[in-house]
Amino acid sequence: MTEKDSGEKLGLIGPSYDLKSGADTLAHYETWADTYDEEVNEDLGYAQPARCAAALADVAQSIDGGTGGRLLDVGCGTGLSGLALRDAGFTNQDGCDFSQPMLERAIATGIYQRLFEADLNEGLQVGDGTYDYAAAVGVFSFGHLEPPVLREVLRVVRLGGAVVVGLNDHFWDLGTFTTELEAIQADGIARVTFQEHGDHLPGAGIGGWVVVLVRPAD
Repeated sequence: MTEKDSGEKLGLIGPSYDLKSGADTLAHYETWADTYDEEVNEDLGYAQPARCAAALADVAQSIDGGTGGRLLDVGCGTGLSGLALRDAGFTNQDGCDFSQPMLERAIATGIYQRLFEADLNEGLQVGDGTYDYAAAVGVFSFGHLEPPVLREVLRVVRLGGAVVVGLNDHFWDLGTFTTELEAIQADGIARVTFQEHGDHLPGAGIGGWVVVLVRPAD
């Protein structure tokens, strides 16, 4: 495959790995909102939503006996992750995203109890322990969420609750996210109970990781 062919195949995915700032990210997704689902899911077979949903459902079954708890879909985008989570049994979901056009697409799915705009790099206006679970699918990446934001996501999940994160190989290989995972565990904030490599965007030949963290019960 030539560089030109690769760029055409990736569409607006390619530039998303080169984003440097929140402003760049916001502008990028405002442009991309209308074609995001088609490019990412239909053309490239976005695998992370289903992988993350299945992993979180398994952990929820183990710690709570089911998936009936309240969940926050962090960086929900157009709702692809929320749809996968719903199919895995999570029917009580809120969602937040940095991009209003993406949130408008998420509204149309009808799966969220509440949707709100949020820049997580600046913090979440949500109380401690509000949710039983959180999912952050594809949002820890270049120009998106920085690894320390994982602590903020964990903050809004109750003690004994769980967070699932899905991210691409490109960002994982930087090492900053794995360093943060180690620090979070060393600080006793949460422990990694599941970690698996697999498909991220198989249509583009991109792999990725799914990680589940569980907060201590007390």
